[in-house]
Amino acid sequence: MADTSLDLTLDAAALTAQLVDFPSESGTEKPLADAIEAALRGLPHLTVDRHGNNVIARTDLGRAERVILAGHIDTVPIADNVPSRLDADGVLWGCGTCDMKSGVAVQLRIAATVPAPNRDLTFVFYDNEEVAADLNGLGHVAEAHPEWLAGDFAVLLEPSDGEVEGGCQGTLRVLLRTKGERAHSARAWMGSNAIHAAAPVLARLASYEPRRPVIDGLEYREGLNAVGISGGVAGNVIPDECVVTVNFRYAPDRTEQEAVAHVHEVFADCGVEEFVVDDHSPGALPGLSQPAAAAFIEAVGGTPRPKYGWTDVSRFSALGVPAVNYGPGNPHLAHRRDERVETAKILAGEERLRNWLTA
Repeated sequence: MADTSLDLTLDAAALTAQLVDFPSESGTEKPLADAIEAALRGLPHLTVDRHGNNVIARTDLGRAERVILAGHIDTVPIADNVPSRLDADGVLWGCGTCDMKSGVAVQLRIAATVPAPNRDLTFVFYDNEEVAADLNGLGHVAEAHPEWLAGDFAVLLEPSDGEVEGGCQGTLRVLLRTKGERAHSARAWMGSNAIHAAAPVLARLASYEPRRPVIDGLEYREGLNAVGISGGVAGNVIPDECVVTVNFRYAPDRTEQEAVAHVHEVFADCGVEEFVVDDHSPGALPGLSQPAAAAFIEAVGGTPRPKYGWTDVSRFSALGVPAVNYGPGNPHLAHRRDERVETAKILAGEERLRNWLTA
């Protein structure tokens, strides 16, 4: 594109359109990171650091609290939905409008227009959120420079349709392997069917009663479900192995160790011969009892709700920083070819954050 600069004098809706027209699929964020860094370095009230394609800017006013506003700058692959398009109803269409360049635009506008906030601010713009966890820029910053992410409260501007979503669920994926003995299917009695041996696992899943704990006034709903099953050798062979893949979505009052122990306990007497943790990301407590969180909820309004799913608020929780999700996009529209966002919600998000930080 001809113009590689960002205009932070635009309102958040217009700035969202500019960001959408600045392609940044995962792995290609460098030009946008360069533009964000250049724009922020032009603001004398901020100290700016960079690690890879991750840009961190901070105020240092000696306030009693420090709040982090964070958002990822990458998008899923473009699907013939760039450049952006604004329709007559005030809806902005294009890749990243919802997830989450509208949130990033709000961050940038607050950085540019609130030079003396009532709380010190840290702005985090990071790459590679939409791909494998080991590439996630926020994780890289947390590992290399955890001091850059120190704070009392964090707001991740992921799409939440303009409502506060507290914390997030943890997600655990395990492989439950049952074993048998191969035989010709015409002489099945000479073997042992590993797929049949998985029946107790499936029965236990079907009868499982998930918890619904209340944390900071939010009711989380856990879930333990089979998400895959594999087994079989050939149409005339009794299988000697079967693997049931189980996903446990758990409330953030459980630790990673407690989540694993719970799944072990559920299937302890189901004939599972091998239990393998295939993937695991911990949850994040909502922290709504923290003074900064209470003030935030009062300022932005609405009724907080739990986050069903996993987001990067988990990384802040691991650093001891309570966090919530709050962004203008509708999460149900994320990643779609017809991705879009209401400009009124972008402007409302900008105004509410500014009011919170200047009251």
